[in-house]
Amino acid sequence: MSRTRGTWNTKGTWAAGVLLAVVILLTGYAALVGDGDEAQTPAKGGGASPSVSGAASPEATYAPPQDWTEPQRWTALPRGQRTDDRGSQVGFPHTAEGAVAMTAAGNTTRVEGDHSTVDEQVRIYNSYLGKGDQSAQAAEQIKLNAQASDKTLAQEAGVPAGQPLPSGAYVRTHVVGYKVIKKSADEVTVWLLARVVQKAGETAEEKGSYTRTLAGAQWQDGDWKLTAAATIRAQQDTVGQSEPAMVAPGDDAFNDAGWTAIREAS
Repeated sequence: MSRTRGTWNTKGTWAAGVLLAVVILLTGYAALVGDGDEAQTPAKGGGASPSVSGAASPEATYAPPQDWTEPQRWTALPRGQRTDDRGSQVGFPHTAEGAVAMTAAGNTTRVEGDHSTVDEQVRIYNSYLGKGDQSAQAAEQIKLNAQASDKTLAQEAGVPAGQPLPSGAYVRTHVVGYKVIKKSADEVTVWLLARVVQKAGETAEEKGSYTRTLAGAQWQDGDWKLTAAATIRAQQDTVGQSEPAMVAPGDDAFNDAGWTAIREAS
């Protein structure tokens, strides 16, 4: 897996992508992470790439560059019908867009203040992973991996392990695009394009990068769930194919790669 370069090292940044951790734990799949902003293909015309704002519920905002190329495909993904006891949106519609919305929700994360990687991984593991793939061993491994990542983040932010991150420090992930691989009534596999931003403190420079994740969702017990079986089929269906480029909406290459951009649902 190629690694993110930025203010903090890769281990902490990668761990913020909780869906990635679950997929790798279950299938051994190595999700891909792009280089930092200094190595990314910028939006056409040199304008700003998507950034994330808002501490409690980050949403993508866009500053269109001068030569912005409008994405050819846009979708306002549906929201979940309710919020579960862990604060996650659940109850997505039984449609392909509903499946994509669930996988996007499972890869939208924030680690900041006293809200840790452990909190995020445990939340998403319980909210979005299919029951057949859950086990005591898997849950313990998820927690151990998250604890190691939180220790790394604390060290890089200059605080003792187990203490909240300092003011202004965060790692946030927000999905900005997707590409369907295959879909049926009860199974949808996709590539997800996410923007990861990270900051070590109030005065530190924000760094960003993109992740490209392969995910498979199945309809189970009245909702979409991330499963190992569907994700493995996604791996098999993409063998020998080129992965879609990790580029910002607004870049010509975004359309060339076949991404669908995501609008916020009303």
